Amino acid sequence: MSAQGTPSAAGKTAGDSKATPKGAWTVTFLLFLFMVVNFADKIVVGLAGVPIMTDMKLSAEQFGLLGSSFFFLFSISAIVVGFIVNKVPTRWVLLTLAVIWALAQFPMVGTVSFTTLLICRIVLGAGEGPAFSVAAHAIYKWFPDEKRTLPTAILSQGSAFGVILAVPALNWVIVNHSWHYAFGALGVVGLMWVCAWLTFGEEGPLEDTQVLAVTEAKIPYLHLLTSRTFVGCVIATFGAYWALSLGLTWFTPFIVKGLGFSQSQAGFISILPWVFGATVVILTGWISQVMNARGYTTRISRGVLGSVPLIIGGLILAMMPHVTGAGLQIALLVVGSGLCGAIYVVCPPMLGEFTPASQRGAVLAIYGALYTLSGIIAPMVMGTVIQRAGAMLDGYLTGFTINAVVMVGSGVIGLLLLWPNTEKARLTRGAAPQAAPLKGAVSPT
Repeated sequence: MSAQGTPSAAGKTAGDSKATPKGAWTVTFLLFLFMVVNFADKIVVGLAGVPIMTDMKLSAEQFGLLGSSFFFLFSISAIVVGFIVNKVPTRWVLLTLAVIWALAQFPMVGTVSFTTLLICRIVLGAGEGPAFSVAAHAIYKWFPDEKRTLPTAILSQGSAFGVILAVPALNWVIVNHSWHYAFGALGVVGLMWVCAWLTFGEEGPLEDTQVLAVTEAKIPYLHLLTSRTFVGCVIATFGAYWALSLGLTWFTPFIVKGLGFSQSQAGFISILPWVFGATVVILTGWISQVMNARGYTTRISRGVLGSVPLIIGGLILAMMPHVTGAGLQIALLVVGSGLCGAIYVVCPPMLGEFTPASQRGAVLAIYGALYTLSGIIAPMVMGTVIQRAGAMLDGYLTGFTINAVVMVGSGVIGLLLLWPNTEKARLTRGAAPQAAPLKGAVSPT
């Protein structure tokens, strides 16, 4: 549909009708694996939370600080790298990020102090901050706008499969050997991905960002970043990421210390939110793409489709303190937090609808940098609440109630603000005169 392209030069309509280039799905699969490694790196501290706290004699507040430390440079790095990928091929940026991830894991193999562990997590966070935004930008060089939702869903699936695949394997290492070796195993896996990307990774042929930087009509960043759809995406995903960061840091300790399961049992239980979340992500991507093909506006097929599950998930999560039984509480936590996945699928394509391709890397990165700020706040809030609660389980349930309020509020704001199709029309009116002299000369795709 004409309302769903990115506002580039005149050849765009023709470009949108092209078949998907050969190699697009190979690169998509490699970037899916990239996100698998990314989230395996993220989950390991939460999975090994109880052994780490026991061995290093950490309080709940200190462990909350450790969980938050991953995000200290996350947002800054995302913004810096986002502007870099506007001009530098994503192939080399992705390679550099993956090397940083691998090297940041190896210091934990031996005896490690709390300070060293903290520093390594900060460095890892700096390397992982730009990951999803750069990977999405790379994929969008292989797919036109109307075909981007499903590849975005597959990319987002890497987070779920990173946990589903990694948790049983890493938990086995933690239980049978040591949490130190779990970090080392992730370093080796990261280097394996680097080798695969060097062999098969390529830059997408549909967009040359270096050419587009010169020829494409520009929209002032102030206009892009203050557009209601950008603001809505940031706020809605902020609430979703609050739940995700709690899942990465506190889910397994909640299962072990809050509900009394063993570390071995917790390893299997910990994958349940991600299995459910994976289903939500794939369904959202497929439904959105079907709705686009049937002529629904992206206000409905992306904005509403992403926001409503976030609201419902928050309402489900809010029921946790009011039910009894570990099984029911786990079920509510799994479903409530898992529904958040829908927003990750729809927001990057919505931003891509009205952002010029030569500016898209930076806009996606700034979006990621802002919503992941909840990753700094949420783990520390949960740690503080648990530390000050009269009973540990009460502390966990209060923390999840706070999460529910954040999810519902951010989902409602997203529902009100996400109008990407009208956003594009408004913003591109101002950009069109700048592009006019080039229309007959250049087709950037």
